Amino acid sequence: MSESPLTPMMQQYQRMKREVPADAILLFRLGDFYEMFFDDAKTGAHILNIALTQRHAVPMCGIPYHAADQYISRLIKAGKRVAICNQTEEARPGKLVNRELTQIISPGSVVDAGLLNARLNNFLGAIAFRGDTTGFALVDLTTGEFKLTEFKTEQEWKDEISRVSLSELIVSSEWADRLSHLGSRVAVTIHDGWAFETEFAADILKKHFKIQSLDGLGLTHVPAGIGAAGAVLHYLETTLRRSTSHIQSLRNYQTHDCLVLDSITQRNLELVEPLSSNAARDTSLLHALDRTVTPMGARMLRDWLLRPLSARDPILRRQEALSAFIDNPLALGDLREGLKGVRDLERIIGRLSQGHGNARDLIALKESLLQIPHLKKILAEFNAPLLSEITGQIEELPVLSDLIVRAITDEPPLALKEGGLIRTGYSPALDELHHAARDGKEWVARLQADEQERSGIKSLKIRFNSVFGYYIEVSSANLKNVPDHYIRKQTLVNAERFITPELKEMEGKILGAEERSQKLEYEIFLEIREDVVHHTASIQRNARALATLDALAGLAETARLFNYVRPEIGDGGSLVITEGRHPVLEQMATEEKFIPNDTRLNDSEYRVLVITGPNMAGKSTFIRQVALIALLAHTGAYVPAQKAEIPLLDRIFTRVGANDDLSRGQSTFMVEMNETANILNNATPRSLVILDEIGRGTSTFDGLSIAWAVAEHLHTVTETKTLFATHYHELTELAVTLRGVKNFHVAVREWNDQIIFLRKINAGGTDKSYGIQVGRLAGLPKPVIERAKEILRRLEEDELDESGSPRLVAKRTNQKRKAKDALSQIDMFSQHPPAEKTGNGPCPSEKIKN
Repeated sequence: MSESPLTPMMQQYQRMKREVPADAILLFRLGDFYEMFFDDAKTGAHILNIALTQRHAVPMCGIPYHAADQYISRLIKAGKRVAICNQTEEARPGKLVNRELTQIISPGSVVDAGLLNARLNNFLGAIAFRGDTTGFALVDLTTGEFKLTEFKTEQEWKDEISRVSLSELIVSSEWADRLSHLGSRVAVTIHDGWAFETEFAADILKKHFKIQSLDGLGLTHVPAGIGAAGAVLHYLETTLRRSTSHIQSLRNYQTHDCLVLDSITQRNLELVEPLSSNAARDTSLLHALDRTVTPMGARMLRDWLLRPLSARDPILRRQEALSAFIDNPLALGDLREGLKGVRDLERIIGRLSQGHGNARDLIALKESLLQIPHLKKILAEFNAPLLSEITGQIEELPVLSDLIVRAITDEPPLALKEGGLIRTGYSPALDELHHAARDGKEWVARLQADEQERSGIKSLKIRFNSVFGYYIEVSSANLKNVPDHYIRKQTLVNAERFITPELKEMEGKILGAEERSQKLEYEIFLEIREDVVHHTASIQRNARALATLDALAGLAETARLFNYVRPEIGDGGSLVITEGRHPVLEQMATEEKFIPNDTRLNDSEYRVLVITGPNMAGKSTFIRQVALIALLAHTGAYVPAQKAEIPLLDRIFTRVGANDDLSRGQSTFMVEMNETANILNNATPRSLVILDEIGRGTSTFDGLSIAWAVAEHLHTVTETKTLFATHYHELTELAVTLRGVKNFHVAVREWNDQIIFLRKINAGGTDKSYGIQVGRLAGLPKPVIERAKEILRRLEEDELDESGSPRLVAKRTNQKRKAKDALSQIDMFSQHPPAEKTGNGPCPSEKIKN
């Protein structure tokens, strides 16, 4: 479209539009609205469900300026980038208002508090591929956190993307197809491929951190990670035009430094999110544990649960801190009360550094800094190395807090250019302007009283508006008494407005003083903000230390409230839990009392526990409970039990429930087999495996055979500690042939054709599933229940053949015999491999294979 027929304002819009990414929606400020035009208007109207109109054949729609945050949030959640074009001067008749692009917002670069969940990080990621190595970088623009790592396998980087809950991921176009599995879960943005090149990216990083070499950052042999980190910084600074001055460090982290939890385990154990997004209540472990009182602490606790510790010493340091807190509950209460006065320092300094922070952010920073001396005094009451270390990391910054106390009013307005920010006494020049404006207004008040007296018009008022300035207003009934020297300015329905030379002269002085004072206040605020930003590194250190303190105090409070115990972290392979409880279920208010259970796993006779029992009896609850207790122990937390000994694990695996992946053409059973294969290929003797109903997605004998073989492999090949919940009662026979397999069952009681779930795990297997009784509890129609009983009775006892033997029982017995013979054959082949084929017929192993 040619620009010649467009108005000057639309030509200005077109210039702005060319400066933003092609896929970004441009919000163009016009008075009290942000307007969208052309294709942006069509897209925005559809997403926001607002009216699409036209003017001079140009599609357009708008949103109110004062309510823009909620609309921008909806655009961001729809995966769009939003460019903000604001007016940089007041509108004047006959003059085109100057406008500038102030920021471009993408899902991973949101910083406005109204668009964010305070208890979640907002991570922007970048991924780079170098042969068999994958580089991955993360930055949270709201907090300044910046880190990178590298992976050797595809599964590792996929698990990490799932763990960190990315808002946006940038990638070169040549690698975009490798991220197709993400679907709509993460906003994937294509960025310039050359920005991911290691040499270019390294230059970006060195320039940002003002260093000669990356070696000092520990980035000597991570070229793929450097490529990702440099690209994400380049994207922020050039494409989104964002300030990154508050990003003051880059950490090279290792995923193998923690207990590994793949995305499937994170989901199945409901670590930070419930399995069902429509759940009536939050059933996540995070929700049950989170008693933090600051957003920073909440974000840190979430990270701890997703990245549990894998080394003994750091675990013991956290345990010692919790022990010190629990042993002194009064001081713990005082500490938590003091932490409530600490605001989100990470995001406050992030906003201030990027030029988005206002005077209220400075007040929040001041209030937080003023809490620090009190917190350090309380911390002195605790004796734990980690708490002493945290105390040493917290800096009081009295000069900074004193500056804000002296300079900023207690309740400043949100707007920065309308005055009311700076406290009286801080700036003599500003005080003089305030005095002039205040004196002028007092003069106006005196003039009104004098004019009422001179004219005899008691209802005479001197008013002000932004169009006419100051004026004298007289009602129509009193116009005959208006003095001759009044100059008529405007006629209304019931009154007229006048001015006088004397009033206009004073108006110039008042308005001039107010305008100058507002401008000066804004300049002073910017100077103070700049002083604060110079302390960014110290404030960020304080934020990290206080977040750690809050997360520890929150875990201690949970342990105190629910009688958790300090687990023993063993060097051997034994996992022993006495009277263990499920940390989530025991907090839910239900009529049924939670029943604790014991657990014993080790590397010898209790390596694999086969757990049988009916549906709804509590098998799944029990095995998840053990996994959660083991995970909590690795975070350094106390655990819900009477006593616990937990060995150092390298991974926790789970295979739970029935899920399909239709987008990739995978059935429920295929997903089950993929997840099982991942476990068998990666589990080690130091892993903990949780299996629930392996083999249920196929035929009975296929499923039983797979479940049997999986249990054998975990016992004999990987030697992995395993909890195996199943309905295949035949698996209980494994305990006869394999020394390390033990049978357990969930106890039930039968009464009048009903079952009562006792929720207790007892030694020994069971050969009944009680499926019909469970169906009755679920509400199956009575005729269906009765018919099922009849069929079950005939399957087990009736339908005799001519010789008097049950037909179906005989058939089933024959099938079992064949299956058992096949399994025996497999055992024989595994112990005595068949000889090489010498004749024309196939060897036994080939028969089975074929």
